[in-house]
Amino acid sequence: MDKFIKGMDVSTLPEVERCGAAFYDYGRQGDLFDIAKAYGINFVRIRLWNDPYDEEGSPYGAGTNDLETMICLAKRAKAHGMKVLLDLHYSDFWADPGKQVKPKAWKDMDADALEQAVYNYTVDVMNVCRDNGCLPDMVQCGNELTNGMLWPEGQIFCENDENFKGRVPEYDNLARFISAGIRGVKSVNNNTLIMIHLDNGGNNELYRRWFDNYIKRGEDFDIIGLSYYPFWHGTLDELSANMQDIARRYGKKLIIAEVSMGHTMQDYKEYEKLDDSERKGMATRQELADKIKYPMTKEGQAAFIEDIMDRLCNVPDGLGAGFFYWEPAWLPVPGSGWATQAALEYTGEAGPGGNEWANQALFDYDGNALPALKAIRDYKPVRKVGK
Repeated sequence: MDKFIKGMDVSTLPEVERCGAAFYDYGRQGDLFDIAKAYGINFVRIRLWNDPYDEEGSPYGAGTNDLETMICLAKRAKAHGMKVLLDLHYSDFWADPGKQVKPKAWKDMDADALEQAVYNYTVDVMNVCRDNGCLPDMVQCGNELTNGMLWPEGQIFCENDENFKGRVPEYDNLARFISAGIRGVKSVNNNTLIMIHLDNGGNNELYRRWFDNYIKRGEDFDIIGLSYYPFWHGTLDELSANMQDIARRYGKKLIIAEVSMGHTMQDYKEYEKLDDSERKGMATRQELADKIKYPMTKEGQAAFIEDIMDRLCNVPDGLGAGFFYWEPAWLPVPGSGWATQAALEYTGEAGPGGNEWANQALFDYDGNALPALKAIRDYKPVRKVGK
């Protein structure tokens, strides 16, 4: 992993393409992977959900990232000379700090059975990847594990959270589950790199507490992954301070596994063709945009991503390994949203479920490549060595 990672998470791409999205570079239509490669993208992140369908076979949406979809994307990436990060959610739908719902097939399992299920599932997925010629170069065993995984057995909480006074954080179970995933990956390919991924990249107390507890209990790993969304996760200076500290503290390579920035505050309801009752609104409303250092314009987006790359290259000892831009191709097209009704019933969340992210993409609403892609292509990383 000597080459600086310029990555993208393109997990919704097959769905967006089926819904009619097209991508253009200087007015010329092209395949998303061809365009991305021309702009220096060398790594692709792909999420995997265990079973993103209800009992009647209705899809959960947001890419409905089942095994077949993941394999298709991984093959496309490999065919373009790109490496692959496989993002195992160990859930049938989105897993993040606010929800880590057990897969339907695992819902009645205790901790011992869950540990074995994680191992078996991971081995099965890796074997399918190997058999299809698209073994991942890197795997994250869980997604945004800030509050644990496979709730409630693997749920942890901030000790200062008033909502969970008297409850014991399940660090032991969490470490067991993550470690089972790591062993599953390594049993198929010992050379695959392992990432452990949290959100809230500007929160140093979180990262110290979480990794201090995990490292006492769990299998070794290679990379700390951070999510950083500037409207939720602190200032850029707080992100830098956290990366500087945890690089020295743990000696692991750091990757910003999810990052994005808006290119406009223009609404896109006309593109999605949803009425107001069917949509949750844009991902970054004005009160969130006001917190951000850079304006939500095409130029501001490009300047932001340059800043992110600079900060990664200033992590001590060259440990800032790169980034994955989150869902740069999730255009606002009818039929591609963050959740279907079937998915909402699985997670217990409220709708509606339109696309909340289109103004964060690296293409405008009509699919034209934005200046941030040129900024990524032209950036020449010079990583800091020494303290």
